Parts: sequence; C-alpha cells; structure tokens
Amino acid sequence: MMDFENLMPYAFALIIALPIIVLLRQFVYNYIRLKNKELKLLAVKSNGDLKLQAYERMTLFLDRIKPSNLVVKFDKNLEVHEFIFLLEKSISEEFEYNSSQQLYISKNSWENIVASKNNILQLMRKTYENLNTNASLQDFKTVFLMNFVSGGDYISDTIEELRREALLLN
Repeated sequence: MMDFENLMPYAFALIIALPIIVLLRQFVYNYIRLKNKELKLLAVKSNGDLKLQAYERMTLFLDRIKPSNLVVKFDKNLEVHEFIFLLEKSISEEFEYNSSQQLYISKNSWENIVASKNNILQLMRKTYENLNTNASLQDFKTVFLMNFVSGGDYISDTIEELRREALLLN
C-alpha cells in the first residue's frame, strides 16, 4: 500500500501551485486582451489621421481648381485653346492623383467634389464656346471669372462641407 505521508508534500505543493497557475493564466489572458484593445485603439487613431489627411488633400485640390487660381497658371502667351487644354489636363491629373481619397471621405462629399470638378471643366468649355473667335487669352480669363462669380461659389460650399466633416472627426 501507498504511504500517504510520503505523498503529503506533493499534495501540499499541488494545493499551493493550482491557485498560482490559475491566477497567472488569468493575468496573461487579461494582459493579451488589453494589448489587443490598445492595438485596436491605435488602428482607429491611425485611420482617423488618414481621414483627416484625405480631407486636407481634397480641400487643397478644390482650392487649386478655383477659377481665381486657375487663371494665373501657365504662360500668358498661350492661345485660348492651348490654355484650356493645359488646364483640363492639370485638373484631371491632380484629380486622378487624389482619387484614392474617396475611401476616407463620405459619399456625399465625394460626389460634391466630383461635381465641382466637372462644373469647372464644363464652365471652361462653355466659356470658350461662347467667346468670339478673335478673343484673347485675357478676354477668356475675364469672362471665365465673371461666369464663375455669377454662377455661385459651389467650390467654397464643398470646402465648407469638408471642413464640417473634418471637425466631426476630431
């Protein structure tokens, strides 16, 4: 038969070790759970930074396509059709460069940005079509600015909407 007195130290060690093992296991699981929450919080913060950068980039894009900023671009000795071609190309390239920002911007704001870009391009074409064939580049720029001012500042409205959404992120 077994001698219970010889097993007594093992039983005592087991009685002491079990609560320590349970507490250590609980500590490790809690530590892992807290680290996972910390990682998720960092991911959310990083995503918020990306969203804010997207709003900044699209605001800059909208500011660059304001007619007051467009008319000072390029050489003053260009023909009107050359100037329009270069403006359209410049706007399209910058828009394509920033198109990935739609992932971080609300659908409504993105649609307003696209509409603003398209309205500017359409305004340029319409202004060109309505001009006299002998009109100079300066004439085009003047009429283009006047047409934009008389039509309402939809670019500033879109920028203001982006500003409101960006403030909600913070």
